Amino acid sequence: MITQIHIIATYMCTMSCEHCFVCGSPSSEGTFTPSQVSALLDQTGMLETVDTIYFEGGEPFLFYPVLLDGIRQARDRGYAVGVVTNGYFATSDENARFFIEPLKDLGIADLSISDDIFHYENRQENAARRAFAAAKDTGLPAAILALDSGGSGPDIRGSPREEKKGIITDGGIMFRGRAAAKLSQYAEMRDWREFTTCPYEDLENPSRLHVDAYGNLQICQGISIGNIWKRPLADLVRDYSPASHPICGPLIRGGPARLARDLGYTPPDTVADACHLCWLARKSCREKFLGILEPAQVYCVD
Repeated sequence: MITQIHIIATYMCTMSCEHCFVCGSPSSEGTFTPSQVSALLDQTGMLETVDTIYFEGGEPFLFYPVLLDGIRQARDRGYAVGVVTNGYFATSDENARFFIEPLKDLGIADLSISDDIFHYENRQENAARRAFAAAKDTGLPAAILALDSGGSGPDIRGSPREEKKGIITDGGIMFRGRAAAKLSQYAEMRDWREFTTCPYEDLENPSRLHVDAYGNLQICQGISIGNIWKRPLADLVRDYSPASHPICGPLIRGGPARLARDLGYTPPDTVADACHLCWLARKSCREKFLGILEPAQVYCVD
């Protein structure tokens, strides 16, 4: 049952982090308009199961008026709302409060702020920490998102990022998107045949879906189950058949290893993790699955 819709408000970002799932950057395209947000929320209401809307990216604060309007629309419809940001706007304590305080008035339920060495080299004082402090002072429910080379994911020993170990983290890197392209070479590699399950997503009974401005309805970053601008969201969810989906089906039956075999992809002998193998297999045959292996941003394709 779908209880959360995550709106990828934009693929544009102030940064080009090496571990980014969606290859966000200052030049990335694909940004929601206020009318698109409204149209999506109209469709979301037809599901009658969704209780939470998230705005993320990219960096949603880059289009601040659109973000505020989207939050207001979602709150007016009774949804709990969360926002994910890198806090770039907090160039001073004053600026941090200027951006944060309106969110308090709108009643958002969660503000997640990325603060780790992949985002900010300065670990003592940075924009994310100022944004977090402003949120706490304002009384907003805020949390820090931090990923490093440790935690539950693979290590990146020997890389230029090795000094980035040891920071506060709630998990490790998943080698999707730019992380697969940029960081996987530094991982502690494993035999690709080991990866016989998908460890991160419930593809049979998903509880959340991601939607971008192009309409791609993603069950996992880069795996679409349809386009909401072409078919209604409720129809796509109703008609989603995990076993018969050309990408999700093999993943359910035998993980990324099965997917690679079914797609006729010959992996390198070793890979960084399940996501890395899955991403490599999918990227190898995107032209065969137009409308499914979308969007291009997840595959770091211009």
